[in-house]
Amino acid sequence: MRYEELLHPWIIVRQLPNLQNTTVKRFRRRNDADECLKALRRLSPDAEFIVMFDGAVHAEEKV
Repeated sequence: MRYEELLHPWIIVRQLPNLQNTTVKRFRRRNDADECLKALRRLSPDAEFIVMFDGAVHAEEKV
């Protein structure tokens, strides 16, 4: 896991067909992710985006 990913656990994910996802951007704070999500929804109203907490980052620390 890269150090930057440890510092930025909040991600915006674009949901694609066939149960595929792609990470759009990573954030340090949930507020920042929510604000970017609003802008993305205005710019791409047909696309589906969600904000997620990347728990895999913190699960690796415990191992």
